[in-house]
Amino acid sequence: MAAHNGKPLIIVGNGEIASMAYEYFVHDSVYEPVGFAIGRDYISSETFEGLPLVDLAEVEAVFPPGKVTAFVAIGDSQLNRIRAHHYAMMKSKGYALASYVSSRAFVWHNVQIGENCFILEGNTLQAFVVIGNNVTLWSGNHIGHRSMIEDHVFITSQVVISGFCTVGRNSFIGVNAAVANNVAIAQDNYIGMSASITASTEPNLIYQGNPAEPRKIPATRFCRVKGG
Repeated sequence: MAAHNGKPLIIVGNGEIASMAYEYFVHDSVYEPVGFAIGRDYISSETFEGLPLVDLAEVEAVFPPGKVTAFVAIGDSQLNRIRAHHYAMMKSKGYALASYVSSRAFVWHNVQIGENCFILEGNTLQAFVVIGNNVTLWSGNHIGHRSMIEDHVFITSQVVISGFCTVGRNSFIGVNAAVANNVAIAQDNYIGMSASITASTEPNLIYQGNPAEPRKIPATRFCRVKGG
């Protein structure tokens, strides 16, 4: 591998979120991207963002896990299942997973953040917040005190989550949604744009409106989760 100034990083993905991850890691982290990896069926060029793009089946040979950290830069497809699958794959290959936390986010000193998280500018994480693994917080969200975001969640932008809340695994929360104090968002929820969640939800449902009400179609079906 070529010489580098920061900690070498392999980014999994070759779409817009991978481009965003490259930009943020390059300009606002201790890591230096050295390449990208994705499944062979999605490779149409030998490079991405000017760096080598390799087949995931061969990534260990090109970028050994003992020398390179990984970051999975994939969105919320299939209610976060695609990102979760690649996260588990990279761990099984022996890679340590990096998290990106913007220098322009407010993160209180006792906040806990897991691995492979992507926390962009303008996020406010108050005291005693816990962020699980493989969580995306796009820009401008408020995560209230003592709230917990479980693994494989995607929160878009300008979402307000009040204090003492839980957001369950694999859930998605749309732009401008609001969650009241002491509310538990269940696993596999799809919370629509501008939804107002005033009471705890049931698993695998879509919630929309103000106040939000569940739709009949399961969230896993709506998001085309294979086997869901």
